[in-house]
Amino acid sequence: MSGSAKLLFPCGHDALQAVYLNSSGGVTGGDAFQVDAHAERGAHLVMTTQAAERIYRALPGQTGRIDTRLTLAPGARLDWLPQETILFEGAALDRRLSIDMADDARLIACESFVFGRHAMGEVLHDLRLRDRIDLRIGGRLVFADRLRLEGDAVATLSHPAVANGAGAMATAIRAGPGAATGIDALREMLPESAGVSALTPDLVVIRMVSVDGFALRGHLAPVLRHLCGAALPRPWMI
Repeated sequence: MSGSAKLLFPCGHDALQAVYLNSSGGVTGGDAFQVDAHAERGAHLVMTTQAAERIYRALPGQTGRIDTRLTLAPGARLDWLPQETILFEGAALDRRLSIDMADDARLIACESFVFGRHAMGEVLHDLRLRDRIDLRIGGRLVFADRLRLEGDAVATLSHPAVANGAGAMATAIRAGPGAATGIDALREMLPESAGVSALTPDLVVIRMVSVDGFALRGHLAPVLRHLCGAALPRPWMI
């Protein structure tokens, strides 16, 4: 880690907690952040962010980049639980989350976007967003997710087949041996604007949309607590 990227390590937890802090206060065009985290054999690592990340207006032709690479050794568990990424008018972001885990490792991961601050009346008519999630288990690519929004985001998100007017969305993943166990109970927790699928017995994916970031967190936090089997890191409560 270098520059404005810092890690804090709160004490008093069974798992090792790491809180990521971007001390620059946000990301704009030309910024580039890279996070590499490795959970060793048998370890349990919980990673979150101190606050929601903010993606600000970029100059024409410039793009902010966030590249996160997670590796899970045999028998390891990693909970990747960053808070929301808030996109502002004129933002340009290329974000990638790459995960490589052993066959018997366990993963809980969540990424979410807020498209403008609803309470402030913000809507995004100028956005350049590319988001990628790649998950490999035992070296095999088992999940590849792509999101691309360019131009008038509010118009695209208003389409019933896209987000039906939602202003925030999240993707959550649970992977590991028997990950699909209890999926019916998980499905009962979700609001009507969310869905869950067991892509394999060892991989569950949840997609959720909400009117704004506040509503999204209200639905998402209980689901993440259920997936983790424990309270969320303290920054989520502040």
